[in-house]
Amino acid sequence: MEQTFSLKQKLKQFSIILIPILVTQLGLFAMNFFDTIMSGQYSTADLAGVAIGSSLWMPVFTGLSGILLAVTPIVAQLIGGKKEMYVKNTVIQGIYLAVIMAIIILIAGFIVVNPILSVMNIDSEVRRVAGLYLAALAVGIIPLFVYNVLRSFIDALGFTRVTMYVTLMSLPLNVVFNYILIFGKLGLPALGGVGAGVASAITYWLICIISIAIVHRNRPFSEYNVFRIKAKADFSKWKEILLIGIPIGFSIFFETSIFSAVTLFMSVYTTEVIAAHQAAINFSSFLYMIPLSISMALTIVVGFEAGAGRMKDARTYGYMGVSIAVLIAATGGILTFIFRDTVAGIYVTDQEVIKLTAQFLIFAVLFQLSDAIQAPVQGVLRGYKDVNITLIMTMISYWVIGLPVGYILANYTEWTYFGYWIGLIAGLTAGAITLTIRMVIIQRNKMNAAPGQ
Repeated sequence: MEQTFSLKQKLKQFSIILIPILVTQLGLFAMNFFDTIMSGQYSTADLAGVAIGSSLWMPVFTGLSGILLAVTPIVAQLIGGKKEMYVKNTVIQGIYLAVIMAIIILIAGFIVVNPILSVMNIDSEVRRVAGLYLAALAVGIIPLFVYNVLRSFIDALGFTRVTMYVTLMSLPLNVVFNYILIFGKLGLPALGGVGAGVASAITYWLICIISIAIVHRNRPFSEYNVFRIKAKADFSKWKEILLIGIPIGFSIFFETSIFSAVTLFMSVYTTEVIAAHQAAINFSSFLYMIPLSISMALTIVVGFEAGAGRMKDARTYGYMGVSIAVLIAATGGILTFIFRDTVAGIYVTDQEVIKLTAQFLIFAVLFQLSDAIQAPVQGVLRGYKDVNITLIMTMISYWVIGLPVGYILANYTEWTYFGYWIGLIAGLTAGAITLTIRMVIIQRNKMNAAPGQ
């Protein structure tokens, strides 16, 4: 990364960092996207099972792996402040934490998954698919978390194109593994939705191994000697990562878990409703990769400028990123509304599920704009290492406002299951408003504290 002096230069540098992140995020999400689509083509029960399994897995994964995202602003500010000698230890300690957290998840999952699925009001076949899907994913948890640390390190140096190539290499393999394992090709048994979990676990191992090889052998990453020197556990560095990462992780958890909570509440409805809801959520999440990628890029550029003390440049990047996200979301929302029936048909062949999915997508259009604001704003705040107030704001927006509103509308009005989606819109909108206010305050304080700005 380099210092920029004009808006045109900033837009160019931001694009260079953003586009590979976006391709990477879309690629990583495409694994879940193809899990859902291909499971739905196998059977509606397998689609519902993957939906339930994903609803339990995603908030845990995104929340805890979000803790590891602290590596990005820490490394970005070290690079911006010309303190490269401290980068190696940050990455190594991040890997240690990744392994420990993954082991904790494995132990907790072994204890709680079956009891949770047992109390849910779902068909026995859906329950079976969900449980085995999660068991299959568990095999890839450790390499997936280690990969997240290495990716944060690579991205923070500004080489986002590298992780893009890793993802693009692994995605076709994931689709092939899905096809073989879900539908039973090459003499293997047809595993249905469970096969999607096995395919994802194999892919997680591949991207981790490839990333380790890149960091160990290729410059400039190899110059930091991450895997060349043994290092003991540094609890002070763990503390730094956790103090920044825990609020980030829980902020992400509060957002993703509300979607999962809604999916679990949906389990009282028919398998067709669950499948339609999951299909619409899956497509909405696919579009969410755009503001999420902008958020991650903003963390890098804002962290770099803030580390160098250039607060005016950091503020410019912030407003530029949010504006781009809103423009793209508005365009995407219009296209989603127009082609909602076509989109629904991608996921399933059941006409009743297609009709329900298209109705859910109408509501999805509405919360895309809120997502386009709140996600990039969070990225800006992480670049400043301002994470604690963000945690409180997201918790209130999603769990005090969003979920209760949805529950009331779903259970005490004629909106039924659509009420939950209105609750999602309310929560995301509240988050967008409060987080934007926080960003403006932080930027003003940073500007006033910076000499000559």
